[in-house]
Amino acid sequence: MQPFETILVDSNVVACNGGGGPLGHPRVYLNLSAEGRIECPYCSRLYVLRANPAAGHVAATPPLAPGAHPPPPAPAKP
Repeated sequence: MQPFETILVDSNVVACNGGGGPLGHPRVYLNLSAEGRIECPYCSRLYVLRANPAAGHVAATPPLAPGAHPPPPAPAKP
């Protein structure tokens, strides 16, 4: 099963709230495993340590603040 969303992070501890708002979930703090990854038990977002060649991930995007989420998509225009 594919994760809902993969988020590259620079820290071994991340905070996830499911994106906030009415569709979010309680904020949880997650410790990345020895493999440098963790899946949120609420929303299935996968957090991967940015410089983790073992997981096949190398930074290709500008860095986000540790535990930060990318901005939500813009609402559709009428």
